[in-house]
Amino acid sequence: MTAPDIDDLKRRYPGAETFTFGDGPDLCAALLDLVRAGKKVATCGAIRDFEAGEPLPMVGRRDIALRWDGTPALVIETRELVRCRFDELTEAMALAEGEDETLDGWRRGHRDFFARNGGYSPDMPLLWERFELIEDLG
Repeated sequence: MTAPDIDDLKRRYPGAETFTFGDGPDLCAALLDLVRAGKKVATCGAIRDFEAGEPLPMVGRRDIALRWDGTPALVIETRELVRCRFDELTEAMALAEGEDETLDGWRRGHRDFFARNGGYSPDMPLLWERFELIEDLG
């Protein structure tokens, strides 16, 4: 099965933005698999990245998650957005991301991720997003 063309998807989902999970091909693939398995229903990003031009998620908008090679993988719909500091993110929020089984594990992994991608501090502002899988594009 061939994934639909981006232009076709944007016609089907007007206003959709495209994005990738993670910061490399292996992490991206692993996170897409977690979404497909229903284990990952949330994600978060550093506010600085949105201020630098990364598209802000919007409640009710459907967006296209890409594989690392740029081909469409999933369509998600944003259900909830919470702005908080890294050290304020709750255990329930962390566990909804599906990547770790504990808040401490989430903190370790995300501290390393943010350090690799522009810097980390405990009080850094984040945008946490709860989403629903709308379509698995194969």
